[in-house]
Amino acid sequence: MKRLSVILALFSPLLMAQAKPVLVPDVSQRDIQIAYSFTGAELLLFGAILYPGGRPPSDDRPTDIVVVVKGPTQSILIREKEKIAGLWVNAGRLRYQSAPSFYAIASSRPIERIVDDRTRAIYELGLDSLQLSPASAAPANVQARFQQGLVDQRRRSGLYVEAPRAVEITDDVLYRARVTIPARVPVGRFTAETFLIRDGRVLAAAVRDIDIRKSGFERFVARAADRAAIPYGLTAVALSILLGWTAGWIARRV
Repeated sequence: MKRLSVILALFSPLLMAQAKPVLVPDVSQRDIQIAYSFTGAELLLFGAILYPGGRPPSDDRPTDIVVVVKGPTQSILIREKEKIAGLWVNAGRLRYQSAPSFYAIASSRPIERIVDDRTRAIYELGLDSLQLSPASAAPANVQARFQQGLVDQRRRSGLYVEAPRAVEITDDVLYRARVTIPARVPVGRFTAETFLIRDGRVLAAAVRDIDIRKSGFERFVARAADRAAIPYGLTAVALSILLGWTAGWIARRV
């Protein structure tokens, strides 16, 4: 409670000047470096809700917090396989121009109990509310089928996560949630967006940026592949040939 009193005292001028609650969020790590030994990370997202007058509402209606962590968008090609004559072959495909490379949502209650479908679609709250951008026109049922396939594939990889009841709220003011970053996470600028929701309405929102980047030898390789693609490719081919020749020479000697 002492920490809560300090927070309210520091922000009391702001509280008197505004009529809506304000979120003050933060994250435990704003810069995550990926090295060869990287096995994943756990982000702690925490913060405070600053109410007008410095006091939470006195009624019994619940106040909810939803946290969404998104990775940079990327173009993704999804292929659909079909079994023909006992063999699995590619039967169809659909490309998405701007799908999030990582998406995790944590909430104080199941999201469908917090907001309606329209609000979920506006703020993309939940895996079934993601607004993906197909690169080509396709019937609605086909788009829905491929989108479900994309979500299922990324969910199995740990890149798309839903965690209802993962946000803890203390005294209706302090909140915290933990989000796991898998080892296979892509690099780039991530965003951690926090929503304060009450009576089905978003009252406040705030964003914090998170940078995930490679370090050490992995960073050197990634930069080489990005900035000098042709020399990098030729070097990779040459190394493959050299390693294959060396392995064959050793096998013949043994």
